[in-house]
Amino acid sequence: MARLFGTDGVRGMANRDVTAELALDVSVAAAHVLGASGAFEGHRPRAVIGRDPRASGEFLSAAVAAGLASAGVDVVNVGVLPTPGVAYVTNALDVDLGVMLSASHNPMPDNGIKFFTRGGHKLPDDVEDAIEARMREPWERPTGADVGRITQDTGEAENRYVDHLVATLPVRLDGLRIAVDCANGAASTVGPSALRAAGADVVVINASPDGRNINEKCGSTHPEQLQAVTVASDAHFGVAFDGDADRCLAVDHTGALVDGDQIMGILAVALKERGELSRDTLVTTVMSNLGLQLAMADAGVRTVQTGVGDRYVLEEMRSGGYTLGGEQSGHLIMSSHATTGDGTLTALHLAARVAGSGRTLADLAGAVVRLPQVLVNVHGVDRGRASTDEGVLSAVASAEEGLGRTGRVLLRPSGTEPVVRVMVEAAAQDEAERVAAELADVVRDRLAL
Repeated sequence: MARLFGTDGVRGMANRDVTAELALDVSVAAAHVLGASGAFEGHRPRAVIGRDPRASGEFLSAAVAAGLASAGVDVVNVGVLPTPGVAYVTNALDVDLGVMLSASHNPMPDNGIKFFTRGGHKLPDDVEDAIEARMREPWERPTGADVGRITQDTGEAENRYVDHLVATLPVRLDGLRIAVDCANGAASTVGPSALRAAGADVVVINASPDGRNINEKCGSTHPEQLQAVTVASDAHFGVAFDGDADRCLAVDHTGALVDGDQIMGILAVALKERGELSRDTLVTTVMSNLGLQLAMADAGVRTVQTGVGDRYVLEEMRSGGYTLGGEQSGHLIMSSHATTGDGTLTALHLAARVAGSGRTLADLAGAVVRLPQVLVNVHGVDRGRASTDEGVLSAVASAEEGLGRTGRVLLRPSGTEPVVRVMVEAAAQDEAERVAAELADVVRDRLAL
């Protein structure tokens, strides 16, 4: 049977995969597992619950609150707040557990459940497995005054989060005009409020969530509106969040897209100049463009690579004591200020770099020259032999030798289907296409089912 928890909590179609019954059961089990671990020793347990604006989040957050309260946990419902905001208030309010209802950048019909432990950190795999194992087990239910109480936050959590974000900035943003696409999501209020509090003149689009329009042809997955508005409003640049605002992408004043790799490069150099980039190191995934590595090497910044997924970036950052990491998708983690990716925090610090340097975002982003990248999905092959077949390994080694310093090859087996993804970066587009096609042929011939 498939594992309930994926790489980022429980996720699926709301009211079909992610039901009210599931939300209640998994919340009760989470309370039991944390209680058995001693996390609630000596005090009455407390939790915070937040959500993005999806309609399904209304009944799912109610089910989570009911489950936790039935297990004796007091609950504060903070309503609509970005995922990193829920992580922050979990830590700031010193509660035992945080829960976020969101499917991030996924379409509106989806939803998900994500847990944070005390301090605002994501649950380790073994704790998630223990929660799944204890779902729907018989248990001794508290009664009377021992049941949990549910209260509604009146805006204190949002205000504390915005104040925290603004307080992290090294400079004010006065004089900057910034276009903001809120994806009709969780940052529809927080994102513009934080940028304005820091001094920016803000042009806002897609900040009218109605429960159905989250991520709908807007936000970081659809930047076309932002590109047009940034140019039309004569903004210095624009930023786009996803539905739960743990990601941020940008566009410069010409409307050109600035991706997560370029944003990471800009912030890494800024932090290094201020002596705030731990060990002068940036943590990225294997999918980050080689152009970022080359630019960082020129800037005296070391790069460390992890597998794909922000949880692997975070694990590497925590084990190595690093302060900046992220993904090409715009999911950036600034560990001095946050325990998870934070789109609003990223936007603020990107703006601070523009304001403090006196340079345009286009100029700053130009330091990271993205190499042409080609991705070919090879279907109908034995993905399990991709990393062991001698013919494939020999072809990859030969291709990498031919590409030299300005190119690389990455083979990634799919986790769910008989597909091997061949990714090639090279100095020229035609070279990347040629090498990718040649390697795809080798994979297709050697690994055919």
